Amino acid sequence: MHSETRTVVTFESSAFNMDEPKEYFINLCCFGDDVAKWIIGELRKQGVKTDEKPGQEDFGWYLNFEVAGSGHCFVIGHRPTGENEAGTWIGWLERGRGFIGSVMVGRERGIQPLAAEAIHQVLSSSPLIRDVLWHFQSDFDKGHDERGEASPQAPL
Repeated sequence: MHSETRTVVTFESSAFNMDEPKEYFINLCCFGDDVAKWIIGELRKQGVKTDEKPGQEDFGWYLNFEVAGSGHCFVIGHRPTGENEAGTWIGWLERGRGFIGSVMVGRERGIQPLAAEAIHQVLSSSPLIRDVLWHFQSDFDKGHDERGEASPQAPL
């Protein structure tokens, strides 16, 4: 059974760096710093409280933000699809719970629908972004990308 909110998003954009590794990348494929910085700026325009800068993972980047009094984390990475294709950006929402909360409760529980809506507003309102699709985590993990929808909210 799915939660009511899709928490994984895929989108296309050629506006961000996808092929020039920077010296500060943990790994050569650690693209997404410019996307994460852009999302932080766009969230702030909506009045959303965010960290100053994104953090780096071994595969991409993350940014922390707060909606409805709850901390959330948006993780973003790039999945190349072929030599002549730009590839797909993949992002997913987690709850910001700290180390103990992550281990005990899980970062996938308690994600506020407003968190997904805030990210959706940034992505869907920009001419830099196209083909925004939201996925349930369980579908995405099983490779069912075709089940993506244009909205993070499941129909009632």
